[in-house]
Amino acid sequence: MDWEGGAASFLYDLARRCGDTEPEPGAVLRERWEALQFERLKPYRPHREVLSDSLSEWAGRHGHRWNERHGHELCDRMRSCQPFPDTIPALRRAREAGIKLVIVSNTDRAIMAHTLRQLAGVEFDEVVVAEDVKEYKPGLGPFRRALDMIGEPPSQVLHVAFGFEHDIAPAQHLGMQTAWVNRRATEAPGPERPDHEWRDLWGLAELAEGRGRQGVGPRPERARKPR
Repeated sequence: MDWEGGAASFLYDLARRCGDTEPEPGAVLRERWEALQFERLKPYRPHREVLSDSLSEWAGRHGHRWNERHGHELCDRMRSCQPFPDTIPALRRAREAGIKLVIVSNTDRAIMAHTLRQLAGVEFDEVVVAEDVKEYKPGLGPFRRALDMIGEPPSQVLHVAFGFEHDIAPAQHLGMQTAWVNRRATEAPGPERPDHEWRDLWGLAELAEGRGRQGVGPRPERARKPR
């Protein structure tokens, strides 16, 4: 899901509505807000509170007058975020190749219900959200719950992540294979090295089709950075 694009456009629009006639790029505004959001992931609090409180501090730091409705608007925007163009067709191909699909998300059931509507046409075997285990990634709780549901050895599970910082290290810690969907072709923000690195989810579809119905299989060699 294009969470980053949805948040960036919302924050840019909010800055303009608050009187900033020349806001910084939405991506810059989003990065600053995400840093504040990350600070609020421990101890666990409902996702709506995390979104609203981090947005309130973001607004204050930018000199914008805070209105509680802004927090509600951000929650609504997260519910309406759209998948990337490759997401649905690539997941369908992976599913058709025999791969089971499980969502592990740092959201709640309210947002996830809308996310699943946006992903209409893709069947998921299980869904785990932070609300289920009262812990956000990179905590291990969501990953452990997913592994319990899957019922396979961690070495047979491939965790595919868009957010490097929240996903790669904990998944590797538990023994899972990892893939980083590096859509912006940036340098890895941490020391971990995923088993695969792709620019989009077509890499997952191709991997699944290449291995047929034999599952993820043995750990592959480390992937090279995309060109």
